[in-house]
Amino acid sequence: MNNLYIAATTTSPEVDFQFDQNALILRGESYPENAAAFYAPIIERLRAYLESRNDAVITVQVTLTYFNSSSTKMLFSVFDALDRAASSGNRVLVRWYRDAEDETILEFGEELQADFKAIEFTDCPVTT
Repeated sequence: MNNLYIAATTTSPEVDFQFDQNALILRGESYPENAAAFYAPIIERLRAYLESRNDAVITVQVTLTYFNSSSTKMLFSVFDALDRAASSGNRVLVRWYRDAEDETILEFGEELQADFKAIEFTDCPVTT
């Protein structure tokens, strides 16, 4: 499967899915005008990739400094796909990078941890 790279814009995050290395990166801000339209093809590619993985260690780095409510719904879909992969024999390691002072991003990361128990989360507070 070909890797997936989408450059960041002022309203959408950088997506750097290096499928050949089992490394997925989301970085930036996420408030596209139509979050479903932005994320749907990404989630589709992610699911196709995950279906072909078995006994893989998949690393995910998330560094989102802001996301709106419609992006939140799409992020849940991303994490749901990752959780299913982790539940079916893969090891999914998420590094959740956030500003050490940002309680909103911290709380969302904690919510993801509570909802998607098969994923191994590491909270990574960054001091700026």
